Amino acid sequence: MYGFTTTLEGLSFDAALDKTMAALKAEGFGVLSDIDVQRAMKEKLGAEMRPYRILGACNPPLAHQAVQAVPDIGLLLPCNVIVREDAPGRVVVGFLDPQVMVQLVNQPEVKLVADAAEARLRRACESLGGSPTSNT
Repeated sequence: MYGFTTTLEGLSFDAALDKTMAALKAEGFGVLSDIDVQRAMKEKLGAEMRPYRILGACNPPLAHQAVQAVPDIGLLLPCNVIVREDAPGRVVVGFLDPQVMVQLVNQPEVKLVADAAEARLRRACESLGGSPTSNT
């Protein structure tokens, strides 16, 4: 598995995005980057698509521990979170599972960080409500 998601019903995209950012903040994550995929596809390709954002979420103490353990771990940071409109009033919020880092790096110190980050991200996901599922 590479991630887990929840589907929010009855919310606008902007409301779901705000709720997601608040859930991340409550778990100690800041958003370092916010990529507007919908806008980029429109600008670069002229392609129309539903709202889709990729948030680069970072918990500074956990990121610091990971970088101290494996300096090149930055290639796998920050933790990506997607917020995408599936249909009007239906928004999917997906979280990259930090355990993916463990599989790639295979260092005990990184496992401890990934465990802590996963617990926080799963709590953020659960706090959103909706219908939780796991991805491939």
